[in-house]
Amino acid sequence: MAGAFTNTVFGFLRCYLFLAVAGGAIAGGYTPQQLASYVWAAQGLLAVVLLWSPPELADRIRTGEVVSDLLRPVDPVHSMLAADLGRAWHALLTRCFPPVLAGLLFFDLYIPVRWHTPPLFAISVVLAVVITFCCRFLVNSTAYWLLDVRGPVSLWALGSGVVAGLYFPLRFLPEPALVTLWLLTPLPSLFQAPLDVLVEVDSTPVQLGIVALQAVWAVIMLLLCHAVQRRAERRLVIQGG
Repeated sequence: MAGAFTNTVFGFLRCYLFLAVAGGAIAGGYTPQQLASYVWAAQGLLAVVLLWSPPELADRIRTGEVVSDLLRPVDPVHSMLAADLGRAWHALLTRCFPPVLAGLLFFDLYIPVRWHTPPLFAISVVLAVVITFCCRFLVNSTAYWLLDVRGPVSLWALGSGVVAGLYFPLRFLPEPALVTLWLLTPLPSLFQAPLDVLVEVDSTPVQLGIVALQAVWAVIMLLLCHAVQRRAERRLVIQGG
């Protein structure tokens, strides 16, 4: 309840700020209604597409408890991803709807009109959860080599919200920076992609392209997590862990 209330309060602050900046005109390609929907949907997804969480894996690596995870007959990446998908589903039921309902009550939100937008948005959110899990897994996995992960975790906490489209729509950035972020990093797939799909700021082919790009990044990031995990396990064996 406290988390949902906090997200709702910050939703009011962010929505009034963006609407004041837009001044009733189109800003970054968003109408005021689309901008309000972007903000309130982002507040609802904040606990679902979880950017920041306690470094549980890093702590298990530091204390050596990760060895018990490696002894289980399930790949650690798969087992942790399954647990994170369950967490995201619980957050969707308990943390997502209160901020969105507050936005519907107090603001003129944009409601999707294309029939395919809701299923595309659902797929986009699932892919965003998978990619975010991979990002957090890779940040925590630096503990295999560093033990103290406060540096990588702080860097991720400071930068992820900015370049993921959570704090503001990335379409506010200059086009070269926007294209670079979309093509070279998975970070716009975390918030910018599902929110752009929801508010229908692009045509239908572009919506499909955004979700396809998310799927490509999800596969790349999962393969990268498996590669890092295998490398880390060899390091543990060499050290006699």
